[in-house]
Amino acid sequence: MTEACIVGWAHSPFGKLEESDVEGLFARVAGAAIADAGIAPAEIDAVFVGLFNNGFSAQDFPSSLVFQAVPELRFKPATRYENACATGSAAVHGARDFLASGRGRFALVVGAEKMTATPGPEVGDILLKASYRREEAEIPAGFAGVFGRIAERYFQRFGDQSDALAAIAAKNHKNGVDNPFAQMRKDLGFAFCRAVSEKNPYVAPPLKRTDCSLVSDGAAALVLTDEETARAMAKAVRFRATAQVNDFLPLSRRDIVLFEGAALAWKQALAQAGIDVWDLSFVETHDCFTIAELIEYEAMGLAAPGQGARIALEGVTTADGKLPVNRSGGLKAKGHPIGATGVSMHALAAMQLTGAAGTMQLPRADLGAVFNMGGAAVANYVSILEPLK
Repeated sequence: MTEACIVGWAHSPFGKLEESDVEGLFARVAGAAIADAGIAPAEIDAVFVGLFNNGFSAQDFPSSLVFQAVPELRFKPATRYENACATGSAAVHGARDFLASGRGRFALVVGAEKMTATPGPEVGDILLKASYRREEAEIPAGFAGVFGRIAERYFQRFGDQSDALAAIAAKNHKNGVDNPFAQMRKDLGFAFCRAVSEKNPYVAPPLKRTDCSLVSDGAAALVLTDEETARAMAKAVRFRATAQVNDFLPLSRRDIVLFEGAALAWKQALAQAGIDVWDLSFVETHDCFTIAELIEYEAMGLAAPGQGARIALEGVTTADGKLPVNRSGGLKAKGHPIGATGVSMHALAAMQLTGAAGTMQLPRADLGAVFNMGGAAVANYVSILEPLK
């Protein structure tokens, strides 16, 4: 079986965008990704759409909306994928599976979310739908409160890690300065991220504003094809391995500070790729909150449980560290339009691996990984990517 390859992409800025709905966001990237791949729209065999929605938009049947922007796609199969904050990666992996089945030659993946038009309290309630409402609906501060509770338990077990969280936030904001798509391109510095202040108040103690990802609009798109076809194309990034692991939804059913589903997804993907985590050139990981990135260091095998702070504080994951993590600025600085996030992570990884990342470009980028997470380590997706040789 030949593996799927990414051969084209497009990425909107993330932030408060002028488009009034996801239809407009799809239009920003769908045709652009097809053009970037150097193929005609009619060559696309299927469309995979990532949209979380869950109340952000009244239009909750989005798969054929892509046809508005690219009418040549009419009568092609189009399917909406959703898996909370891992919605984008669910669509990407769905496209990969479609190609592996031999049902088509080219697949278009589009992810988008329009969040900023929704009032703040409603945003919190919508995001909380990615938790187990039966037990967790009353947690204060919405989904930030869920991760605040995770951070609280982590601190109780392993000690106060506020310095490490501030280091992660400062790293990602510094990286975001170099990302032309990022919602916040400002180097806030460690001292600002560490201190509680009027501009950086607690949101869900011990998490402060700088520990939380941004409410964003945005879209990203990819074109995938089979390996044989990709060899004749201008650029190609191959999936070396993929894994998806889902865990229990309720926090009460898990030891939530361990991210066991994420750890298993990483173990499976690394074994499938035949590599060690330190063989990677870079990782784009799901830092919806800084405590998530800290625990993900442990889940991916950079440190033992409770030792992730050392990775953050010793600069292991900075742009010039041993294993750069979130060179894009991550969700923390780039923004987190939910349906677009996983697609964006794959697009940015593909840019790195083809030397097309501009001011974000790392000097060594020959093997990259994406970790995209839905809910509190419930839906866990890992992709390991490399340039097609």
